[in-house]
Amino acid sequence: MNPDAEDRRPATEDRLRAALAARAALVTHHDLRHDAPPQGRSWGVHRARRVALAALGVAAAVVAVCLLVLLPGSPLDPAPAPPAGTPGITEPPPSAPPRPASPSAADPSVIGQP
Repeated sequence: MNPDAEDRRPATEDRLRAALAARAALVTHHDLRHDAPPQGRSWGVHRARRVALAALGVAAAVVAVCLLVLLPGSPLDPAPAPPAGTPGITEPPPSAPPRPASPSAADPSVIGQP
């Protein structure tokens, strides 16, 4: 190292320490006291207003959904089904002659006959 750099280091440190001590001497206990509390409206009023408006919005949404679901004729009600009709006996059309019944293989009387 350069001998001049070693001589300058203590002088620089001494000047820095003297500057910091002078700056620290300027600070008194009056400078360190607490700030006065804020005056006027506080954030509590704004928060309470926001919470009240949010609660009012939720209540309005619940009422709207209840009205849609519970009132008759609402878009969520299914359409009523028509009443069931009584089944009737339908006859074949007169142009088709009735066909004779053919024996079935599942009929046990047919299996025993030659």
